[in-house]
Amino acid sequence: MGDAPVTTGTLLGGKVVYRQFPTGNRTGLEPVLMAAFVPARAGEVVLEGGCGAGAGLLCLTNRVPRLAGVGLEQDPATASLARHNLALNGRHDLRVRVAAIPALPDDPLLSGPGIRRIDHAFANPPWHGHDSSPSPHMQRDLARRLPAGMLAAWVGALSDQLRHHGTLTLALPASLLSAGIAAMERARLGRIRIFPFWPRQGHAARIVLVQGRVNSRAGSEMLPGLILHEGNGEFTPAARAVLEDGVALP
Repeated sequence: MGDAPVTTGTLLGGKVVYRQFPTGNRTGLEPVLMAAFVPARAGEVVLEGGCGAGAGLLCLTNRVPRLAGVGLEQDPATASLARHNLALNGRHDLRVRVAAIPALPDDPLLSGPGIRRIDHAFANPPWHGHDSSPSPHMQRDLARRLPAGMLAAWVGALSDQLRHHGTLTLALPASLLSAGIAAMERARLGRIRIFPFWPRQGHAARIVLVQGRVNSRAGSEMLPGLILHEGNGEFTPAARAVLEDGVALP
């Protein structure tokens, strides 16, 4: 991190200490919600693409013990901060590598020829097209904008790491749902499950989780989803259970 200033806060109702840069891309709800949907079990191996300062990995490993894994982050300063956050929370079986997906680094946990070690991969990829207005903050710009066609490249690179019947989970805006499903199908992921989040009762979903399973022939599922806010703006009890208590999504 060098001498870059950071702010200190918490995730999951204080269960996770979390530091992030005061400017640039600030962590939102997406990595917390995504981590609650990954069907990991104790002792498995996970991979997060574009891990930022480590929020997704920290939330997932708070819920599921004894996970090993790797986070990939293209910005070296943010990767260093993620390592700091993992160490701060005692996550010694996780590590962070600097990598710009679809290029992957050399790492003993990542797959080689004929070897697939990753049980579950997940990512909250950049949502905005590369032709959108750039941000003056480098970290925010890297986290926000993705060149055309790169969502499919992310899906392909991450799914290539998965063992038989391993899962890939993406957090996407609803506008990219069809592109995410198409990319998963091209990568031979089946049993695609869609979990929408409605900001309030009666409002259109803005965020969706999309999950596929390697070599599964099962059909797609639209799950009930979750309403995030009450009419007064407070989180619903079901949303608080995920965001503060760290429970898994159904």
